[in-house]
Amino acid sequence: MGEKKIVIILGSARDEKYLEKEFKLLEEFNIPYHKEIISAHRDPERLRRFCIKMKKEKIEVVIAVSGLSSALPGFIASYVDIPVVGVPLDTGILKGIESLLSIVEVPRGIGLVSTGLGRKGFINAVIFALGILSLKDEKYKDLVKKIKLRFKK
Repeated sequence: MGEKKIVIILGSARDEKYLEKEFKLLEEFNIPYHKEIISAHRDPERLRRFCIKMKKEKIEVVIAVSGLSSALPGFIASYVDIPVVGVPLDTGILKGIESLLSIVEVPRGIGLVSTGLGRKGFINAVIFALGILSLKDEKYKDLVKKIKLRFKK
């Protein structure tokens, strides 16, 4: 993971494809991140090991993206002691409502935030994560300003 302070974990390759345009934006702005695709349902042991690995690295924020029952963000938040942003995708029969409820209804003490549904929720999660990083490093404030300016148009 190197010097990357933001980790983005997606529940499936389908989630990555859904956010293809948004990942191009991250590249355009040179946002430092590490991306993993790990299903909380299909491979919980691998996810657990990755969470333990993140504790040893200098990761400062996790963005967890998933659709449908969306256990991923809560699972991660239960293992790490850093901010976790859950992004429910607006897919499935209920257009993301089931995913959103899975994230906002985690048990007390888990500590998890959501920044909205789908693509806009993902971009807002990136802005939120950069805002957290800007508390320690001023250079991230400029990135936040640039991204916000892009979406004011």
